Amino acid sequence: MPSLAGFLDSLLSKLNRIDERINRSTFGRVFRLDGSGHPKTVRGASFFREIRAGMTTFATMAYIVAVNAAVLADSGGTCKCPAGTAPGCPGDPDYALCQTGLKRDLITATAALAGLSSIVFGFLTNLPVALGPGMGLNAYFTYQVVGWHGTGQVPYEIALTAIFVEGFIFIFLALTGLRQWLVRMIPATIKTACGVGIGLFLTEIGLSYSAGIGAITGGFSTPLAIAGCPAEYLDTKGECSSHIMTNPGSHAHDWKQMWIGIFVGGIFVAFLMAFKVKSAIVIGIGIVSLMSWPRNTSFTYFPYTEAGEERFQFFKQVVAFHPIESVLNVQNWHLHGTSGAQFALALITFLYVDIIDCTATLYSMAKFCGVVGDDGDFPRSTLAYCTDAIMISIGSLFGCSPVTAFIESGAGIAEGGRTGLTAISAGICFLVCLFFAPILASVPPWATGSTLILVININWQYIGDAVPSFVTLAFMPFSYSVAYGLIAGMMVYVVLNTMIWAVVKLTNDRVTPSNWHEKEVYDWGMGARTLPGWLKCLQRKVLPTRFQTDETKDGVELVDNDSAMNAATDSSSRSNSDEEEKEGRVTHSQHEQAVTQILAQAQIRSQALQAQAQTQVQPQVTQAETQTQAQPQAQHQTRPRNPHALPSLD
Repeated sequence: MPSLAGFLDSLLSKLNRIDERINRSTFGRVFRLDGSGHPKTVRGASFFREIRAGMTTFATMAYIVAVNAAVLADSGGTCKCPAGTAPGCPGDPDYALCQTGLKRDLITATAALAGLSSIVFGFLTNLPVALGPGMGLNAYFTYQVVGWHGTGQVPYEIALTAIFVEGFIFIFLALTGLRQWLVRMIPATIKTACGVGIGLFLTEIGLSYSAGIGAITGGFSTPLAIAGCPAEYLDTKGECSSHIMTNPGSHAHDWKQMWIGIFVGGIFVAFLMAFKVKSAIVIGIGIVSLMSWPRNTSFTYFPYTEAGEERFQFFKQVVAFHPIESVLNVQNWHLHGTSGAQFALALITFLYVDIIDCTATLYSMAKFCGVVGDDGDFPRSTLAYCTDAIMISIGSLFGCSPVTAFIESGAGIAEGGRTGLTAISAGICFLVCLFFAPILASVPPWATGSTLILVININWQYIGDAVPSFVTLAFMPFSYSVAYGLIAGMMVYVVLNTMIWAVVKLTNDRVTPSNWHEKEVYDWGMGARTLPGWLKCLQRKVLPTRFQTDETKDGVELVDNDSAMNAATDSSSRSNSDEEEKEGRVTHSQHEQAVTQILAQAQIRSQALQAQAQTQVQPQVTQAETQTQAQPQAQHQTRPRNPHALPSLD
């Protein structure tokens, strides 16, 4: 009997041979795997490693299927309130049943869209980046544009129409290079604050009643108030007079649901993240769901009510395909009167929110892959941006919010993913989820509420960057609007930094704010890197000196604004000094010192080379002539000694 170790060694040897054979095949050449013979082979990329990386990416992204459906279902979708009911139809059983079917449709739509977009993106761009309906964008779509249960300014169908048109606008912006340039116009510190602000916005949603654990609610004496008390303990203003945190809200039936969500879905997930467990969020959601499925508990998701019984009957199917019925291709193209104004509002707001989220995240993931070249661009960048734009339009046909590149793709990249096979394998896993809709539709809200958290770094050293960043990240959750938070941050940034710039210029640099040297270099010009490949070729032939590269401008090296959205790449720097590597950004004063030092070293080296050249040209002379060379330089220019001359009498 062969030993287990021998069997495993034999199995690994066979797998390695299969891996090498696939790498050398035409399939491997298409994805530029290591050993394929392609002139642009991706070093270290192998078939099985890419598959493993794709499954890792899926494990970190799988939560979006349930969470995205839960968030988008809060918009009400195509469900309509009966006449005479209050806005939002609170407590209406027919509306609740319609919402249950809507959530199932959105689970299918989310899984199908994430799978399709990841596969197409991976095949066309050969980048290990997975796409899907963006977290943050879905919350903005639901709670700001459409509104909770359709109580916002823009109807669901018109909002989807705006997203469809937005995708084609993005294609035009990508082909002309304007999409990348528009991202550069927003300072890096504001883009970073947007990430944090959206994270706080999602956290507020996760703590609220609708899609979260029901721990907070709107107050009257204060903007927010601790919630979770039974209805009999609400005062005339709707605030809890006592028994707070004992009843998580309208969707719950016992206080245990809220605390299970806090401890298992929140604290335990954070504990797993501390040990870098890549599927920590999925594990937390799974444990809370398993605890909430038995019907004989007080915190079950399937109580013995009409809604609970309907959910349980669907859950018992386990494996089933649920077709999209209510949200497929429901755009409203009758844009006249009030509908036209609503369409314009939705289109403009989605444009500038998506420009930051989609473009910056996609570029950050490309940089994390290590495929960004010296010119600041990455292979097939224009095709990548166009593919993302097409998927945004296709996503609207599925009834979903805009598609974006997921920052969770970094987990697969860290696992060794380097090619589009990583994205394709992750997409295939999402397509498999289509047949497990009953399981995914039975994930309770308190299982997903604690997972809506995002943390990114901000430059707090310079007041001109710190104050606008703080305004941005604070205004998003407190105004319950991503758009207004961005507008507020940009307004403060422009006004504050314009005033500082005016004082510095008027005093001829004699009066400067503290930590002036810590400010981030801001450059909004259309450099060479913002141009797509076809325009770069045209620019080299027609206007060879029209555009400057991003690496230098007026002799000063500039830091890449887009890379601030990815904390994993913050340590990379184009400077050679230790201080710049530590701080992660390059300032004007540091470059001036570096340039001065380089020029001084070059001058010293030039003088040394000149002296060495003169020494080599001089013939060998006697000791007396050497002493003569020590005299003024005029005596240096004497003729060489005649070797046939008579020796001196001296």
